[in-house]
Amino acid sequence: MEYRICSRTEADHEVAAEIAALLEERARGGASLVLGLATGRSPLGVYRELVARHRAHALPVHALRTFNLDEYLGLAPADPRSFQAQMRRELFDPLGLALSQWSIPRGDLPEQLRDAHIAEYRAALRAAGGIDLQLLGLGRNGHIGFNEPGSPRDARARVVELAASTREDAAGEFGALEAVPTRAISLGVADILDARRIRLLAFGAHKHAALRAALAGPPTVERPLSWLQPHADFRIFTDCPDAPPGARR
Repeated sequence: MEYRICSRTEADHEVAAEIAALLEERARGGASLVLGLATGRSPLGVYRELVARHRAHALPVHALRTFNLDEYLGLAPADPRSFQAQMRRELFDPLGLALSQWSIPRGDLPEQLRDAHIAEYRAALRAAGGIDLQLLGLGRNGHIGFNEPGSPRDARARVVELAASTREDAAGEFGALEAVPTRAISLGVADILDARRIRLLAFGAHKHAALRAALAGPPTVERPLSWLQPHADFRIFTDCPDAPPGARR
């Protein structure tokens, strides 16, 4: 585990540079780069930096394949509050990605079709070769994706109940707490751990307590981020000055 104390801008530049270098390397070899993507505010600077790099240097985006972690249940893809709409605004459309290059769980399917859809989503991820680099944010309560406290290490993609604090944090985007969905589809902790590289962005004082708790002791279901501690290529970018014992800085 590597712990990088830096500014948000430094993190955005470093992660975007890593992604761009990997993309160029894969394109030269005739292969694809498979990215696992997150939504919310944490990754927005990385997405803006990737778009800026593409506009300045024409990245080989034809070699990019993406899978998002999660989506709210009950929102149509065209709903501006959906994660699909956010990703299209912030990254997919500015990069000019084709529909076949990105995948996000469908939150608007009827209940009887959800299990099959989740199985197909995981199958598509396996068929693409798995995630080369997973980008993550951190919830105030320590969730990753929508793996809320209580999520086991072996959890796979599934429908999840959103914690009260998660819904409270999203209330501003929905206009009111009662408008925030109560459930979502999310890749599981085990799906995240399958990624060959993991890059976590955790900035702001409101994230520090969750970050400290997840890294201070052994992994536990009450701190989903803690399951990532032993991952072979896990890098944390944060403005929290309290590096855990044993972390490379």
